Parts: sequence; structure tokens; C-alpha cells
Amino acid sequence: MSTGMHQGNLSQFELYKQTKEKLEKHYHMVKRLFLPYQSASSGLFSCSDVASIRESVYCSAAVWALALSYRRIDDDMGRSYELEHIAVKCMRGILFCYMRQLEKVENFKLTQKVEAALHSMFDHTSGDAIHEEYHHLQLDVVALFVLYLVQMTSSGLQIVYNTDEVSFIQNLIYYLERSYRVPDFGLWERGSKYNNGSCELHASSVGAAKAAIESANGFNLFGKQKGAPWSVLWVDIDAHNRNRTVMDSLLPRESNSKNCDAALITTVSFPFFAVDEEELKNETISQIIDKLEGSYGIKRFLGDGFKTCVEDSKRKHYQPAEIKGFQDIECEWPIFFVYLIIDGIVNRNQTQVDKYLCKLQSLLIEEDEMQLLPRFYYVPKEQINQEKESPGSSKRLCSFGLFDEPKVFLWGQSVLLISRLLLDNLITWSDLDPIKRFLPIEERHKVSMRYSTFSGVISDTIIQVSLVAESKHLQRILSTYGFEAQTPEQVEPIQIWPSQELVNVYLHLGANDKLGISGRPKRPIGALGTCKVYRIHGTTIVCYPLMFDIGDFYMAFDTQTLIDELQHSLQFVSSYWRMPQRPLFIFLLREDVMEENRLNQMLVVLSALKQGEWQGMKVCLGRVQSFVATSVVEHLEFVKHDWKRDMYNEVGRPFTGKDVENDANLMQLKDVPSSCSSFSDITEHVDEEMKQATLLRFQATDQIVNNLQNFHSGTALAFLLAEICKREGSHFDTGRGTCYERLNKLCRWAAKQKLWSLVRYCASLCHKVVDSLAPSITSVLVHDKHLTLGVFGHEEVVISNPLPPSTIKDILYTLCTPHDEREACLQQELVLHVGALINKQPDLFEGMLQIRIGWLAYAMRLMLKCQHPESATGVKLDIHDLSPSNVKQLLVDVLTANKRDDLSWLQKKQIIGALNKAPHDFYTKVWVILERSPEGLVINHHHLPQQPTLSDMGKYEVAWWKRVEGMFSGLHRPELRHLIVEMLMLTATFLERNPELSFEARTDIDQIVGTAVDLFKNEANKETDPPLPSDQDDISTFCSQVPETCVHYMMRSLVKSLFHVSIALKNDSICSVC
Repeated sequence: MSTGMHQGNLSQFELYKQTKEKLEKHYHMVKRLFLPYQSASSGLFSCSDVASIRESVYCSAAVWALALSYRRIDDDMGRSYELEHIAVKCMRGILFCYMRQLEKVENFKLTQKVEAALHSMFDHTSGDAIHEEYHHLQLDVVALFVLYLVQMTSSGLQIVYNTDEVSFIQNLIYYLERSYRVPDFGLWERGSKYNNGSCELHASSVGAAKAAIESANGFNLFGKQKGAPWSVLWVDIDAHNRNRTVMDSLLPRESNSKNCDAALITTVSFPFFAVDEEELKNETISQIIDKLEGSYGIKRFLGDGFKTCVEDSKRKHYQPAEIKGFQDIECEWPIFFVYLIIDGIVNRNQTQVDKYLCKLQSLLIEEDEMQLLPRFYYVPKEQINQEKESPGSSKRLCSFGLFDEPKVFLWGQSVLLISRLLLDNLITWSDLDPIKRFLPIEERHKVSMRYSTFSGVISDTIIQVSLVAESKHLQRILSTYGFEAQTPEQVEPIQIWPSQELVNVYLHLGANDKLGISGRPKRPIGALGTCKVYRIHGTTIVCYPLMFDIGDFYMAFDTQTLIDELQHSLQFVSSYWRMPQRPLFIFLLREDVMEENRLNQMLVVLSALKQGEWQGMKVCLGRVQSFVATSVVEHLEFVKHDWKRDMYNEVGRPFTGKDVENDANLMQLKDVPSSCSSFSDITEHVDEEMKQATLLRFQATDQIVNNLQNFHSGTALAFLLAEICKREGSHFDTGRGTCYERLNKLCRWAAKQKLWSLVRYCASLCHKVVDSLAPSITSVLVHDKHLTLGVFGHEEVVISNPLPPSTIKDILYTLCTPHDEREACLQQELVLHVGALINKQPDLFEGMLQIRIGWLAYAMRLMLKCQHPESATGVKLDIHDLSPSNVKQLLVDVLTANKRDDLSWLQKKQIIGALNKAPHDFYTKVWVILERSPEGLVINHHHLPQQPTLSDMGKYEVAWWKRVEGMFSGLHRPELRHLIVEMLMLTATFLERNPELSFEARTDIDQIVGTAVDLFKNEANKETDPPLPSDQDDISTFCSQVPETCVHYMMRSLVKSLFHVSIALKNDSICSVC
């Protein structure tokens, strides 16, 4: 129990005296254990020549905590000032080290590549970068620095001195904003638990980044009294939300390879307090305690070989089968007992505090009247066998006995000091956490020095919706149906911007020519960001969402897709709006989607919005001007006063969009003809023109260009423009615009005519990429699934970690375009639909470890063929002819194919096989077979040895599942894949029911399946009347049979393989197991 519990009966003088004595004790401990290890030149803390940034921040935080304690007494003898500036020196030392790596920050915020990461280790004395092969990409380290920079500045310390440093720290925010899709090496600097040099997406890193940018949002780095608008940090609200949702999706897991990790304690509790939901936080900590807690501390994670006696310290990475040898002898870290003590203090859980104080006391090492916290406790070599046989039975030794361990574990000693200050009542938690991160998110107060904040309150959001018509003509049409819309002129002096113009403004935020760093990367403004009102030097601006930008991608031209996206965006805003006032949604209505044949769908939506509720969302229609007062207003005062002139020079158009003659971007918001009107005479299905174009493509480029004006078929024209692009590039001038410009206009015209195959062809030639592609892929990955891109039957790329948009674009256009130009755009649509569906209906993807987009497209083609058989004229419907909304519906049909009655057994097996679906316990069943196969398992001609596979992996690990899926690579017959899966399930079930049976040697599943097909082939024609169709091969014919027949022959083949005998079984004695 804390001694502070019994202080109520002491006099004020005695209490003050005791407080000073305790402070003196802690002060002298800091002088002996911390200050000798702080470099006089760099300010970093370390017991060696190499300083860890994480360790230095924690040391700085501990010294700062003691300084705050001294503030509470009158006569501090100058020690508060001394300790504060020790902390400042360290934090500025870290800032100095980081600022010497400006080029890395600039590179990383654009590419998120491992080699561009800020270093996490520096030379202790000089602050120079350490160029040895450390795993530097540790996002939690940068997040920890940013968090304590905000905390210490909030307490009154001055750490940042000038605008150059403000610009750099703003770039650190950009560095962290995309943590939700950046695999890193994590808190333990090893990445995957297998320690093979690979990165993973870590919940602890994503959560740390979320907490850091949340704390920094709207924060003035110069402090309450000294700050100015240009010293304020800004955070993208959508980036913050993505980090939060990805973290919540990962928890209580740490990563794909680590289901449970002690690193999460620092994320869900002190110091980050990143989790908003108390239940999720408690679940995470409970799981860590249940699975990792020992008598000497908490294991980092299961299978951790760090500093165990059997680890080979000479090798940086482990061998494939090595990790099995670390089980049950992982080192235990007492530092996490200290973290749980602090967590108990914060949550006023005295039982938890007492429990871990008791456990910790015997683990501390007494030396010179000081208590030292060891880094870890390990199992000595001579007791390893005993520990493995009876976990927890051996006596562990502390790390201080090892020759390469530092004299003081500074990180642990720092956390221990903070806990002691709290236990001795020398400091309150409010002092230690001035920005109130420890409070439940709905109780955190809005700090007066903030220009912007996330309130954290989940309220019954009412979305304010303003209808803006593209033209007066459209406004009159809407008026006849009873809907009041405004034109841009009627909204003035408020300006309506596309979100891309706001992106251009943010390019200036953090930009610094002196340092050679740019501002915010050209990342789209998300749905939450476009629901704010912005003010720049007196000019009020609202933005319409990216979905209405026809220059972005062609999806907005499909009315039903636009409605679906509108519903998704409004639901997203309704669910995730965390701002103190209401969102303002600009609903931009264009004539292209409000034509007569598309009008009814939109009128239904508008009617629902007018009634105040749509799909369970509360909305309020009104004029823009009337909503500004109740909206969130961001003052972008970082923009220079001459912003209009600067933006005109840089972008080539006025920033305000007032001048219709000069502002090409807002032309469509005025009463002007469509820019695609020159294509009004183009007609389709002109076979003669395609014949001419085919002949013309072999002529010289100038001859093709001269003849372009003679073509009136959109397909023929696109065909010839594609040929010119291949030869000369997309920016080749044809005399009536570049190839890119003409293809872009042709794409818009084709979309208006609903010629979707031509739309995708033109969009692909323009190498268009939809902006929300990367977040959609991340949505798939956080659901424990991988995604592959590439055409069915050809090369595929597996995406197991989030990638930047530029890399995704390269993959798509490299793998898809050589086979079919349209495929690159179709696969983008499928990625978007999959990303949306997996968030909304994750059960549709049950049993799919890998979502192979090319195979998904193939399954959809099979389904389309079933739904629309080829007509008598020979005309068949192609998937590229479908609208984006019809493609989405076809995708849903495919994902629910097993529930359809209108498909044959062969069609079902082909589609389910193409989906790569497997039963929920499939991978554990394959494990059972491998255990009974001494010489391993053969699937699809791939051999999987029994050892070291069984030693290196576990049957519930994602790595094992991946290994099994990898054996299907190169198999391009979906129905055969499905047949192999059925055979594996049947084999495993048979072995489980007969535990005395095993295969004698290698289990060749290919051979067993082949034997089953041969048995059927030899016997079926004798028994079938009429004879089986001759237009199918043996496998297709076999798959066409009812499940009972297939299982009958597979069972016979399995028994023959096990016993080397042939048997006859009755059909009614066999039941399907799949």
C-alpha cells in the first residue's frame, strides 16, 4: 500500500517534511542512475555508445515527472528548473537527431519504404545516425516522441524554438498519418515473431500513431501564451479515423504472427491510452495477463527467443525451424508489472496495484541503497528441460548477470520512477498527463489552445446536406419536383471547391524551402474532411466529396454506383464523426447523372433526404449559408496572405473559382455546354470503321493522326489513339489535343452513353487509378486476409501488407494490361467493392484466406455465362459491358453461389473453387494429415515435408494457413482445387475417426484424386443411361456428379491408398464432409 494512504493524520508541517524527504530521495536516485548516462553534447540517454530514442524519451519523461513533483512545493532549491531543462535538453537532442535526417522524412511520407524510415538508434555522443543494420522502422518511437513533446509543452516547457522546427514536426505528423497501412518492426525491433527480417502491421504501432496525432491535432507548439497560428499542428481527420478503425480491427491481436503481445499494454494504457472503448482495452490486457504473465514478469510474446540460452546471438535472424525451441522458456519482463501498477493507479484499481507491487518487490535488485529493475529474467541452460516439462517450475536468473547487459535498464528504471512518484502521492495523474489522455474519450476537455480537436463523443449525428446544382437548367428541373437546390453563384460569397483544391492548399502546410521539405503529400481529402467549413483569411469555403469529381474516375457516371457511394459516405460520416458540431455534406448534382433515364433513381434518394431520414441516417436539407453557423469551421491561417497569387502561379487557375472564363475546373458548375459535345456524332457498332482502323494501325504515326477525323466510331477512335500512345506516349499532341486529353473526353462520352467496355478501355489507357484503392486493400488485410492482383491463369502478386497507391498502380498496369487493357480498371472496381463488402458483410468472405481478384473476375465470368447463355446469334455478354453497379451485384451473386439453386454441381464447384473458399477448419484438417504422413504431403505437385514444418509452425497460426494456400499456386482449374479441398477434408475426417491409421510414407493427394476420377470413369459409363457427355474432360465430368457420388469414389480411392486394396462401398453408406 502507498504510504500516502496514512497521511491524513499527519500535521501539515510533517507532511511537507516527508514530501521533501521523498523528493530528495528520488532526486539523488536520478542523479546517480540517470544523469551519468546523459550525453553532455547530444542530450541523449544511454549506457553504451549507441542511444535508443525510445529509451531517451522515457528517461526524459521520468525526469520531467520529478520536475513536476518539485513544482508542488515552495522551496524546490532550483531543482524543478534543473530537471525541466534536463528533459528539454534530451527532447531537443532527439529533435536535432531527427532534423539531420530530413531527406528520410521527406521520402518516407511519400513512399513509406523501410529504407526511408527515421533511425531509432543514434550515436550517444555526437547524435550521428547509426548505419549498421538495425531495424529502424519503428513507428511507435516517433509517436512516443510526438506524444511527450505535446505533453511537456502543455506543462509549460519550451522545446520548440522556431518555425523551422514547427515545419519539421508537422512533417512528423505526415510521417505518422499513414501508419494504418505501414508494416514496421514494432516495439521489439524484430517484425514478425519468426524474426526473419519481415515487417508486419502492428496494432501497437498503429495505436501509438493514432494517439500521437490525436494529441497533436490543433496543438500550438509555442505554448498557450506564446503561440501563433503558424505554430499550430494540423492532422487529417480521415487519416486519424483510419488509424483508429485499423487498430480496433486488429485488437486484441498484435499482428498476423503474434496473437498476443505485451507491447499492447503501452498502447491501450500508459503512456498512449489509444483505445476509445474500455471493453476492448480490458479484453486486450486480460488476454496478455492470461497468456503471457509469469512469476518473474510478462513474456513479450509466445515463441520469443530473445536472450534465451538456446538463442544463437551471432545470427541476426532465425532459421525456419528454430522458433519451436523457444516455447515455454521465453524471458519474462518485470517492466510490465510496473506498467500494470500504473494502469491500476490510473483506473483506481487498488487490488491490481497491490497484486503487482507484491510480485514486483522480490524482483528488484538492491544495490547501494537503490532498487534496480532488471530488463528480464531468463531460464538458465541447465533448467531448460525442466521448464519445458513443467512450465513455471524453474528458478530464473536476472539479466544483470549477463556479460552484455547494461548496468542500468534505463527504460525500466524510468517507468519505475514514474510509478513511485504516483504511489508516494508526489504527483497526480492529471499533472503527469496534462492533455488528459487517461480520461475516457468523451470526458476529455477541449483545450483552449487548440485550433481544432476531436471531441471523441459518439453522438446521434445529424448530417446537414446542401444540394448544389451544376447549372441553372438543372436547378429548374429539380424545382419542378419540389427540391430546392443552389447554384454556385447563389452560394457566393461562400466558395465551393472540389476537394483537390483543398489538397493544393495543404501542400503549403509544413513546407519549408530552407529545410528542403515539402508540405502535405498529395493525398485525397476524405469524407470527414470535406464535411468541414474552411476559412482562409476571411474567405469561407466548402468542399464537395471526391465521389462527385468526374475527373477522378468513371464510377460517378453510373447513377446506381453513385447512390451506393453516397449512402456509404453518409453512413461513414454518421458513424465516425467525432467533432463538436455537425457535418456539412455538399451534394453536387450534375446533369450527366440526372438525365431522364437516370432521374427516377436520384429522385427517390432526394425524397428520402427531404423527409429527414435515409437508410437509418438522420439528415437535414438546407441552404449552405444557413448551415455554416452550426458546422465545424477550420481556420487555415497557415496559408500566406498572398495565397491567391501564389496558387494561380502554381496551379494555373484562380484558387477561388469565381472567374468562369479562367477557371476550367469549375466550368461544369456554370451554364456552359458539355465539354464532350464534340463527340455527339460518334456512333457505335460500326464494323466497317473497325476494319479500317485495324488496317490503319500498321501505318506511320502521322498518317494515323491525319485520318483520326474520319472516324466516328468511339471504339475505332480509341483503338487508334491507343496505338499512338504505345508509340509516342499519352502526351503526344494530335492537333486536337493530346492523346490523353482525347481519351479522357472519349471516356466521359462513353460513360454518358453507358458504353462501359469502352469506358474501361479509355480509362485504362489513361492509367487512371481510383484514390480509395489503398484504403480498400487495407480493409481486406485487417480482416486477416491476403489479396492478389493479376489476370486469372497468369502471374499474380500477393499483397500481404498495405502498399502505397503508386505501387498498386504499377502492379495493376504491369500485370493486367498485356492481357486486356480493360482488366486493370475492372480489378480496381472489384477491389473497391470487396473493401466495402468485407466491412459491411464479412461473412461473405468466410473461408477465404486469399482474395484473388483475377480469380474472382473469372468466377464472375462463369456466373455471367450461367445467367446469360450465348444467344442464337452468337452474341454473348461480357463482364466489361456491365455498369459498375451491375459488376457489384454480380460479385454478390458469386459470393453467395453456394446458396443458389439454379447452378449445376460443376458450376458451383468451379465458382467456389475460383473463390478459393475452404471449410472453416480446413487448415487444421490438413495438419492432421501431415501428422500421419511420415514423408510429407503432396498437393498440386508441391511437396510439404513433415519436418521441420510441424516443429516450426502451429496449426492455428496464419503462417501455416499461408503455407497450405501456397501449395495451390500454379493450379488454374478452380473445380480441381475444390475437388482437392474435398479430398483433404475427407481424408482428415477418416483419419480422425480412425486414430490407429497412418500413411506409410508420402501422402499424394493428387494421386488419390486421380484414382477416384479413374474409378468413376471406368464404372460410370456402365451404370449411366444415357452415357455421360463426351464434350467434357474426365475431371469436369466427375465434378458434374452429385456430392454423394463424388464422395463415394474418393472414399474408395482413399481406402485403396491407405490399405493398398480395392473395396466396394454402397453410396448410401457415405456422407459428404464438405
